[in-house]
Order: sequence, then structure tokens, then C-alpha cells
Amino acid sequence: MIKLTQRQRLYQIIFGTSTRAGQLFDIGLIIAIVSSELILIISSVASIESKFSTVLLGAEWLFTILFTIEYILRLYCSPRPLAYARSFYGIIDLIAIVPAYISFFVPGSNYLLIVRLIRVLRIFRVLKLARFLQDSNILLRSLRHAQRKIFVFFSSVLILVTVFGSLMFLIEGPEKWLYQYP
Repeated sequence: MIKLTQRQRLYQIIFGTSTRAGQLFDIGLIIAIVSSELILIISSVASIESKFSTVLLGAEWLFTILFTIEYILRLYCSPRPLAYARSFYGIIDLIAIVPAYISFFVPGSNYLLIVRLIRVLRIFRVLKLARFLQDSNILLRSLRHAQRKIFVFFSSVLILVTVFGSLMFLIEGPEKWLYQYP
């Protein structure tokens, strides 16, 4: 029997979905991602945020620290850390933690934290749905070929929405559209 090093065991847990520990790790990660997003959504409600701002901020930083540790562990146990950092999931992981640190240094940029939701893409790997990614590549290729038509369509919709919105504003009058603060 081959004895695995700590790094190899960690690799099996973090990157492997075939072992029970790997599956539990991925399920725990998905729960943490969804919980993090729920905290972010809840904190966008002004009345809740004003009452529980300290708790919500603490929870957000707890998730940020957990995701940072997870990212560092992935780099550590990966046989080729630079390859992982440049991989699809490596970039997603990095993009998911950077906004929290940016919001620490740049006040008002905490809306970038919603980017963390893209980490839910890990569900594809956990549930072995990667084969559906090939189908999505076909869709993306089709969208790329039709990008001019799509641009014309969305430009037309934008113009129509602007024109009809302006008409509604003129017909109903500005007093109906301007929100009066209590």
C-alpha cells in the first residue's frame, strides 16, 4: 500500500469528487458559497443591514477568509499551482475573493461581492455536469456568430424602451415618477 503525503491527501480531498471526503468538502463549499450569497443579499435590505451590520460584516469577512484559505490550499496541494491559478476554476476562485479585499481598501465597492456567486459554477464539477458545458460551448459559439444581429436587436429594444418610457413620463407627469421620501 502506497502511503500518501499530507499534500497528496489534501489534493484528494480538495480536488477529488470520487472520495467521500472530497464529496463532503465540495458540498460544504457549495453550502458556504450559497450562505455567503444569502448574507450579501440580506445585507442589501436597508432595515436589516442597519440592525445587524456588525454581524453581517463579520459573516462576510468569515466567508472571505474561508474562501481565501481554500484558494491557498488549492494552490498548495496542486501539482502545478500556476496551472491551477490560470485554470477556469482558479480564475473564478480568485475573482470571488478579490472584491472583498478591494472593498476593504476602496469604500463603496462592496457591491462587487456579488461576483462571488460565480463560484456556484463548482456545482457542475461536483454533480458531474461537465458534459453539459460542451453544449454551452455550442450555444456560446452560436451567440458569437450572431453578435451583430444581437447588438442590433438590443439597440432597437433600448431605443424603444427609452422612447416609450419618455412618453409614459410625459403622459403621467413628473409628479407620478418622482419618489417622495417620507
